[in-house]
Amino acid sequence: MRVLTFTSLFPNSYQPLLGIFVYQRIAHLARRPGNLVQVVAPVPHFPPSLPTTRWQKYAQIPREERIGNLTVYHPRYLLVPKISMPLHGLLMFLGTLSFVRQLNQEIDFDCIDAHYLYPDGFAATMLGRRLGLPVIVSARGTDVNVFPSFPLIRPMIRWTLRRAAGIIAVSRALKETMVKLGAPPEEVCVIGNGVDTQRFQPFDRRMARRQLGVPEEAQVIVSVGSLIPSKGHQLLLAAAAGIAPRYPHLQIYLLGEGSYRARLEALAREARVQDRLHLVGSKPNEELPLWFSAADVSCLASAREGWPNVLLESLACGTPVLATRVGGVPEVITSPELGVLVDQDIASIARGLEQALGRQWDREALVRYAQTRTWDVVAAELERYLASQIPPRGSSAPSRSGNGLNGVD
Repeated sequence: MRVLTFTSLFPNSYQPLLGIFVYQRIAHLARRPGNLVQVVAPVPHFPPSLPTTRWQKYAQIPREERIGNLTVYHPRYLLVPKISMPLHGLLMFLGTLSFVRQLNQEIDFDCIDAHYLYPDGFAATMLGRRLGLPVIVSARGTDVNVFPSFPLIRPMIRWTLRRAAGIIAVSRALKETMVKLGAPPEEVCVIGNGVDTQRFQPFDRRMARRQLGVPEEAQVIVSVGSLIPSKGHQLLLAAAAGIAPRYPHLQIYLLGEGSYRARLEALAREARVQDRLHLVGSKPNEELPLWFSAADVSCLASAREGWPNVLLESLACGTPVLATRVGGVPEVITSPELGVLVDQDIASIARGLEQALGRQWDREALVRYAQTRTWDVVAAELERYLASQIPPRGSSAPSRSGNGLNGVD
């Protein structure tokens, strides 16, 4: 099977953590016998007259590079910050059409595998219609939970859902939202994310804490995610501050960066727990197993999620999770033996923290559970589904798939 993966949400030499979950799914698909996968990850280009210091990082991304076992191309397309959002998908299509057409002439792809409904999926669907290729679009979270609220973008998302040959959601919750947008329920295949169990595995807790400089006697909460309001770090901090008098060695480590950093520091000072809060910044993927292994519990207090990878990654390291029951979270944490699900409010999170910290967890059982959902399992499901959406050679590419979904649904 010859697959063109089309997405801007993909790692590159300048942003190695960008879309790492997309990379894992595609890299494992490429490793399966008989598959050829090429990645087109478009990069925005800005008019030279614009003061685009914030966006200059994109100019440092090479036109072609090797990421793991994949060749990745970065064609440029015009984009004007804050102005082009409603035109983003069209500009991405126009900027990449010539390159994708040439690449297709060389390789003769069977399908386009697009990630993120807008702008990527919209642009990919137009490419597929122009080149006669079936397009399978994958929804990830924000593209379904947030973008449809924009009046000018919602019609383009609905158009993509109607015209794509196949549709993948990473959770049943996301599928339900897509159906409300007009996607036929029988046409949406659910394929959740996986976990790299070669990387995410348990380390000795004392060793991990020594290596990271975490006090050995501490009760450690770790939360991995961007420092933005929707991730709920402010609620986690308030909840931890509320139980701190009963946990004299409680320490909170937030791994990530974002616009909310200064606000979180201020909240910690107001709650007088600034000595317990550690904003350690973004960490490379290969370092996360140490942080999970060092923690007593990992937390995700988000307002919305698709299928959060950090949950399985924590479990694969033998660390229980506390998470808000939003999006696909209950589809990952399917049992009280894996973690604690709470509402997204301070009181619920505080009770959940005390429950998680006061319990003896079967860490080996957590690891075994995570090992049932590896990226190899995900790649096999994806391969079956993509194959089911590819018409026989010589027939026209469909704009809508038939029945026979072969993913996890």
